[in-house]
Amino acid sequence: MKKQLIEQGKTALGIEFGSTRIKAVLIGFDNHTVLASGSFDWENKLEKGYWTYSLEAVWAGVQTAYAELAKAVKEQYDVELTTTGALGFSAMMHGYLPFDKDGNQLAAFRTWRNTSTEQAAMLLTEKFNFNIPQRWSIAHLYQALLNEETHVKDIAHLTTLAGYVHWKLTGEKVMGVGEASGMFPIDSQTGTYHAEMVDQFNELVPFEWNLETILPTVLSAGEAAGTLTEAGALLLDPTGTLQAGIPIAPPEGDAGTGMVATNSVAERTGNVSAGTSDFAMVVLEKELEKVHMEIDMVTT
Repeated sequence: MKKQLIEQGKTALGIEFGSTRIKAVLIGFDNHTVLASGSFDWENKLEKGYWTYSLEAVWAGVQTAYAELAKAVKEQYDVELTTTGALGFSAMMHGYLPFDKDGNQLAAFRTWRNTSTEQAAMLLTEKFNFNIPQRWSIAHLYQALLNEETHVKDIAHLTTLAGYVHWKLTGEKVMGVGEASGMFPIDSQTGTYHAEMVDQFNELVPFEWNLETILPTVLSAGEAAGTLTEAGALLLDPTGTLQAGIPIAPPEGDAGTGMVATNSVAERTGNVSAGTSDFAMVVLEKELEKVHMEIDMVTT
């Protein structure tokens, strides 16, 4: 039965970029049974004052995790893994990955661990009347602007780790709403970036670009987010065995994946995560009435 699921492509492949491990897990569509898995251990490095992972490490890691999974499928079921029914990525949220109009990386990946954005976070929190934590992408962007970093004027695309991997495998600059809410505040009524706050931030930008042009398009769970391209298939599986055309879910962050894994998605439910950092996730019934610096708002 499991072999047939794999042969018929009735499976889903999920890949998670955690802080210490990249994990690839293949499950069946029938009852979500885990069929095979693979992993790759990695660690961030402190370089020039920033905690970072190189993009070379991103691809070496995901290729190793996928190769382990494909090897397990072959050994356990005597099947070559050529396709899956669905594919999706999640990763550590927040951070800063800027690119220019030609797709060149403008600055090293600044992860959620960096606490160099206190000035920007405080100024934006006051301006928006909305808590902006230091690790959020918009805090990193504004701090780079305040620091007069020369690369900021050339930004054409700003994304997160999950958004970057999705972009390279599909060509689509999109993001799930949960992951996007760790970049910039989301309007719960529209399901996309908060328009008034976007306008407020654009007033601070002395360059030709604005947030609407550089941030990924926000998608909700279940919306089409692209398919695996031929180039993307080779990035994931350099052997060429994996075929293009697999539909891919909007890339998400670890907050949303933790909620789904614990079935804590309804109002007045919650969960606690004890990982690289410890935090509680609680689903609210309505928006907070005032700013609470101890509470980080994300959207699902």
